[in-house]
Amino acid sequence: MFVVDSSVLAMAADRGDPGHETCRARLDGWRVQPTPWYLTWPIVFEFLGLVTHPTVYRDPWTLDDAWAFVEAVLAAPALEVLTAGDRHAGIVSDLVEQNPGLRGAAMTETQIAATMIEHGVKQIVTRDTLFHRFPMLEVVDPLKAG
Repeated sequence: MFVVDSSVLAMAADRGDPGHETCRARLDGWRVQPTPWYLTWPIVFEFLGLVTHPTVYRDPWTLDDAWAFVEAVLAAPALEVLTAGDRHAGIVSDLVEQNPGLRGAAMTETQIAATMIEHGVKQIVTRDTLFHRFPMLEVVDPLKAG
């Protein structure tokens, strides 16, 4: 069980990215596997923001094209989208207490980490090094993973 982060989705989408082939092959494999894998809605929206942003993405997509990519990913039979539940606020409170320096962009990663913890998912496949601040998560770099 693992979560795939927006950084991996963006690399899988961007044919010009040096990690594209690796991330696209992994994504294509996950889309047909029978075992569960996960996204969160913040990951989906972060992906949409990345690939459509003209100063972040070197060749921005239209929102229609980006959403079509997301819909293709969401159609994977074993994919589930994790959402915050009843324990979410308490988990966020614990993460904030354990990481007093959290701020800015790290808040999205904190929300994703809290959702993962709430659902008992410990592994995240990402290029985002901010997830390393959460020692309860296993951070897997798709370009270094075997």
